[in-house]
Amino acid sequence: MPKYSLVGYDGSDAARRAFAFAMELARACGGRVRVVSVLQVAEGGDTCALMMTDTGTERVQELKDELATMAPDAASLVDVELIHGSPGDVLLSQVGHHGIDHIVIGHTERGALARWLLGSVSTNVLARAHVPVTVVR
Repeated sequence: MPKYSLVGYDGSDAARRAFAFAMELARACGGRVRVVSVLQVAEGGDTCALMMTDTGTERVQELKDELATMAPDAASLVDVELIHGSPGDVLLSQVGHHGIDHIVIGHTERGALARWLLGSVSTNVLARAHVPVTVVR
C-alpha cells in the first residue's frame, strides 16, 4: 500500500478530486500526502523571479488553508510545496527527491486542439513515471 502519495494541485475540480482520493488512501494506509502546486513561468527576467519569491510563502499558506477546508486533518497528513517549472517534470522529479511511491493526478477533459497546444500533464506523467499512477476523473 502507498505510504507517500504525490498530488499535483492546481485548484481545479479534477485536482480537488485527486486530493480527496489521496487523503482517503493516506488515512486507510497510514500514509502521507505531498501536494505540489507548479507555477509555469514565462521568461521574464529577474523582476518576475523576484515577484514569485515574494508571493511564494503567502501562496503556500493560502494553499494549506484551502486544503484544510477540504480535509480538516490535512495539517497532520499533508506536506505542501510550491515549485516553479514544467508540471510534468516537477511532479516526476518529486518521486526521487522525496521517496514518493504513488502519484495521484486529476484529469480534465480537453479537446484535441487544446491537448495539442497545451499538452497533457496526466499523459506526460503516465508515460514517464516509475511508480504507480492513479488518474482521477
